[in-house]
Amino acid sequence: MTILVTGATGNAGRRVVDELLALGREVRAVTRNAAAARLPAGVEVVEGDLTRPETIPFDGVTGAHLLTNAGDDYADLLTGPELVERAEKAGVGRVTVLWSGSRSPLEEAVTASSLEWTVLRPVDFMSNALVWAESVRATGEVREPFAYARSALVHEGDIGAVAAAVLVRGGHGGRTYTLTGPEALSVPEQVAAIAAATGREIRYVEQSEEEARAGMLAAGRPAEVVDLLLGWKRDMPAVGYTVVSDVEDVLGRPARSFASWAREHAGAFVSGADTRR
Repeated sequence: MTILVTGATGNAGRRVVDELLALGREVRAVTRNAAAARLPAGVEVVEGDLTRPETIPFDGVTGAHLLTNAGDDYADLLTGPELVERAEKAGVGRVTVLWSGSRSPLEEAVTASSLEWTVLRPVDFMSNALVWAESVRATGEVREPFAYARSALVHEGDIGAVAAAVLVRGGHGGRTYTLTGPEALSVPEQVAAIAAATGREIRYVEQSEEEARAGMLAAGRPAEVVDLLLGWKRDMPAVGYTVVSDVEDVLGRPARSFASWAREHAGAFVSGADTRR
C-alpha cells in the first residue's frame, strides 16, 4: 500500500510521512527539491510541483495527501481539477486535503469527485511559534501584535497522525475535520509556555499593527500575505479559537498541548551559550 504525500518536507507533510512509516506503509514523497529533502531511508522521494500536475506521479498509489496551496504566498492552487482528474484515472482511492484557510479549487474538485476524500482543517500550527526562535535567542523577547487574540492551535504531529489514520484505516470519507489543540491560547500564554520549557525568562512585547506590518514587509513577505495574516489575527473568526474534539475522535487519544510542543522544541529557543532547561 503506497501512499503519496505532497509537501512532504513541510511542517505537516513531514509528519504525515513519519506517521505513515510508523503504520508500516510505503511512502512516495513529492517535493520540489529532492536533493534537499532529507527524508528517512526507504521513502521514495520524487520531484514534483503541484502547479504542474503532469509531474505528480499518482500511478501505483492507493492514497494521497494533497495541499491546497502551492507555495509560501498562501495562494490557492489553481490546478486542482487537473490533479483530481489524474488521481481518478490512476485509480487512487483515498485522499486527504490539507486546508489552507479558504475553500480552494482543489477542495472543490476533490469533494465533487469519485475519490474517498477527507478535508483536514487545522486552525493554526503550533510550529508557527518557531518564527520567534531567532528573536528569543538574540534578545529574550517575542514581539507580536494583538495580545488579546487566542488560537486553538494544533500540534503538527497531530495533523500528520490524523492524515495517516484516515489514509490507512478509512472510514472517514466525505467528512471535514477541524483540527485543534486542547486549549485556545494567546501569544503571551504561548510565550509563557516556551519560557517554562526552556527555563529562561522570555518577555512578550506587544507591537502595534503598524509595527508588525512594517516588520513583515521588511522581512520580504508579500503585502497580500501580510494583510491576510494580520486580518486573521485582528478579527479572529470563531473557528480559530474554538476547541473541538476531532483529533481525539479520529485518534482515540487527546490532542497534544502547546506545553508539550514547547518542551519538544525548547532547543530552538536556546542559544549555544545558554543551555538552561
